[in-house]
Amino acid sequence: MTSQTTTASQPFGGTPAPAASATVVEESTYRKIAWRTLPLLFVCYIINYIDRANIGIAQIQFKADLHFSDLVYGIGAGLFFVGFLLFEVPSNLMLARMGARKTLLRIMTLWGAVSCAMMFVRTPTEFYVARMLLGAAEAGFFPGLILYLSYWFPAERRARVTALSFVAIPIATMIGAPTSGWIMRSFHEIHGLAGWQWMFLLEGLPAIVLGVVVFFALEDKPESAKWLSADEKARLTSVLGEERRQKASKGGHAHGHGGTLAALRDWRVYIAGLVSFCAYVLASTIAFYAPLVIQSTGVKDPFHVGLLSAVPPVVGIVSMLIVSRHSDRHRERRWHAAVPLMFAAVSLMVMPYLSHNLGLAVLLLAIATAGHLSSLSVFWTIPSTYLAPASAAAGIAVVSSIGALGGLVGPSVIGYVKTTTGSLPLGLQVAGCFVLFGSVLLLVGIPARLLPKGASRS
Repeated sequence: MTSQTTTASQPFGGTPAPAASATVVEESTYRKIAWRTLPLLFVCYIINYIDRANIGIAQIQFKADLHFSDLVYGIGAGLFFVGFLLFEVPSNLMLARMGARKTLLRIMTLWGAVSCAMMFVRTPTEFYVARMLLGAAEAGFFPGLILYLSYWFPAERRARVTALSFVAIPIATMIGAPTSGWIMRSFHEIHGLAGWQWMFLLEGLPAIVLGVVVFFALEDKPESAKWLSADEKARLTSVLGEERRQKASKGGHAHGHGGTLAALRDWRVYIAGLVSFCAYVLASTIAFYAPLVIQSTGVKDPFHVGLLSAVPPVVGIVSMLIVSRHSDRHRERRWHAAVPLMFAAVSLMVMPYLSHNLGLAVLLLAIATAGHLSSLSVFWTIPSTYLAPASAAAGIAVVSSIGALGGLVGPSVIGYVKTTTGSLPLGLQVAGCFVLFGSVLLLVGIPARLLPKGASRS
């Protein structure tokens, strides 16, 4: 009993210390890391999501201006994820080799430039190319963020930290949708430019600026952080090193991962990728079609559509923080990721019967958003839990790349259904079927016994 108590009181290893003192050091170190890294990454993720999803509200103007059909819009929205698919793995491997600062500088300045260039789109082909280039430019940002957090926080804290990062998604909608609507209404025809053109320009510039800020403000790993004391570095390195050794030890037997090829040979990577595929269908449906659902109830002003689009993310934030904290407390991942997806799937399936009412439409969008965000923060702790450090970069990127196909399929299918049948609700029901399949696949395809002890407790 004495030995166990002593070990517990030294979470970072190193020189023994009284239990209370060690706890204070541990919490203060993580708190310091969180304040030095998360706020900046949080703002970057907000801008990232705004630039990715702002065509959802821009379509209210540019589809009419450019004479784009729903199918053209759906394909263009989805082609963003083709760029992801092609460049996600190489970008994440570059982050592992070159470090976060250089990689994020490249990613953010490129996506900001492409986002600004969206204002010059005139034809469907130009629209398709611009969306693919935007996806290629942004590739690696999201999995790179997941990988970067694993360099600073151990597994038992990662769901909460990841959830705090993912709060940027609903915050981006809460800020971005009304802002986009306001820009489109207020700047329309100033200097001969349409409101949607001003929107792409003004919302693309911050990414370029933030890319430079990230380069000078972040550190690649704890070892190079001058704002951590030598003792804090040693203790943190000890904890993270022990976690990697434990994963490598388990990987040497039932869960071997010897690098990139080992990750590609692990069938669980592809199961997780298919679940991510279905989750991306949900995410893209919400991002690219929620404004259209609200508009279909009779709301026409872009600014008012933006304001109402900001309501569901509020519910999503609360739900995500509750679910992620509960998941960390019980060290269970599968059910905490699957059940929210089920609720989201049901909300999409019943939406056609209730979406004629503005209040009910916003409520169902809130349930879908809460399901998406709650599942997202928990699901992405699963690959990093069982992948060894040598294969984590490739494995996480493969999962995200397979998921990116869902971002292509979801909007394209909904756009095709709406163009051929004139029914947006039917397209939402098809998307709901994908999401329901993903939730079941997560439970069946990755049984609890295949995850390391403590990663999932069913």
